[in-house]
Amino acid sequence: MRQRPLRPRLLAAAALMLLAGVWQHAWPAPEPGIAVVMGPGPVTTVNLPTVAAIFRRKRQLWDDGSRIVPVNLPAAHALRRQFSLRLFKRSPEDMQDYWNDQYFHGVLPPAVLASEEAVIRFVASTPGAIGYVSSCTQDKRVIVVALVPGTDASCPH
Repeated sequence: MRQRPLRPRLLAAAALMLLAGVWQHAWPAPEPGIAVVMGPGPVTTVNLPTVAAIFRRKRQLWDDGSRIVPVNLPAAHALRRQFSLRLFKRSPEDMQDYWNDQYFHGVLPPAVLASEEAVIRFVASTPGAIGYVSSCTQDKRVIVVALVPGTDASCPH
């Protein structure tokens, strides 16, 4: 039985490894950030100004007239702090004055859920709900409709 020379197979394997390395550097993995998530539904993307309006409760209805249900993480949660600073340029504590003023106009802040898993479960099962989690945490139960760029401390680097 005649064996094929080893050299062409080695060259082919080396070429594939080289291409894989080039491919990886040409299209690096996305930067970690904060994933704005929703359950499956008609909304598939939301721009960041709209996300900000939703979480300030300036926008309360989707285009189809259904109610928007935003949910926050606790004010002490690191991801909530990042989300607030990146979207509103204010810490969750600084937003308290805003919410005190809104309360007198009959506008309540988004509900608060204890964890990212709670946000995913709620958003996945509640029509019109929108929340945020670490881009490393989001999974197939939800759809990422926006990404707040930046490094997320909870993602492994």
